[in-house]
Amino acid sequence: MRTALPSQIFLNFSANECKGSSRLYEILSKEMAQDEELLVLSLKAKTGQPLPNLFFGAVHYLLLKGADHRLYDIYQNPVDEEIWFPMFKEFCLAHKKEIVLLLETKLVQTNEVRRCAYLFPVFQYIYEWTNKPLALLEIGTSAGLQLLWDQYAYSYGTGEVYGNTTADLRIQSEWIGGKEPSLKKHVPPVSVRMGFDLNIVDVKDPEEYLWMKALIWPEHKERLTMFERAASLAGSQPAHFIEGDGTKLLTSSAEAVPADSVICVFHTHVANQLPDEAIERLLSSIQEIGRRRDVFHLYNNIEDRFLHLDYRLDGKEYTNTIAETDGHGRWFKWLLEI
Repeated sequence: MRTALPSQIFLNFSANECKGSSRLYEILSKEMAQDEELLVLSLKAKTGQPLPNLFFGAVHYLLLKGADHRLYDIYQNPVDEEIWFPMFKEFCLAHKKEIVLLLETKLVQTNEVRRCAYLFPVFQYIYEWTNKPLALLEIGTSAGLQLLWDQYAYSYGTGEVYGNTTADLRIQSEWIGGKEPSLKKHVPPVSVRMGFDLNIVDVKDPEEYLWMKALIWPEHKERLTMFERAASLAGSQPAHFIEGDGTKLLTSSAEAVPADSVICVFHTHVANQLPDEAIERLLSSIQEIGRRRDVFHLYNNIEDRFLHLDYRLDGKEYTNTIAETDGHGRWFKWLLEI
């Protein structure tokens, strides 16, 4: 939920999210934080949504839809930095009604498949512990592209390739720091893929596909390529998608998981959009499941931005801080001793 002032939200986004990743959004965010007219416009966004991501996604969407404006050329090739914000503001005011409609109706539902680069070793770790097929239950699944993590190839700058080595999509990331995950060549078996979301995204629908592309930052061409390749695999594996509040549906849905599989509840960069009562309900549901059977919970953005793995195994509870991660999965600092 939004608690900071909009100006501070955009300043934080510029400094903490964009710096070193997107010069275009870094500058636009910083300038927008000082522009009262555009800040007022941004407040049309739904409560609880990441404000800068939604606002910039709306503008990008209109440009991809074919809005005729010089801003399109800037997004394609960001040069002449001094004109970025004047052109951006001119576009926003000229398309005010369209932007408001998008802010009022759209959600930030990125499918950041590069995050699978740090999920992959954790799922291997779970399989090593349990020797059971993994039943994946994803909260905030969007289009379900992270549910397909076992269909992708992975490389970490070592020359080795892991995962599905024949996949068209090879996700590149790197680990930093002194510790390394214990990567194995095998891919853990997946028995169940179940995704929950208030709004399930169908990437086969041209409009929804375009909105997903609009949420990818303009300079991030590699992210766009990865999304397109992952989206081409949508529907390639059996999956059950449930539209609704996953924190309310989790307990009953877990009852359908076969006894010979281990339940893995996971979500990345979702909990920061959940109200406190939903987070409490989610944690309570996992506790309830854990009283009856083994369950793993892999997540970030509840108490901090680190990747955590909490689980109940053979009646005992464990908590682990797994890694410090980049928001887009470009790198991760492995913290777990295995």
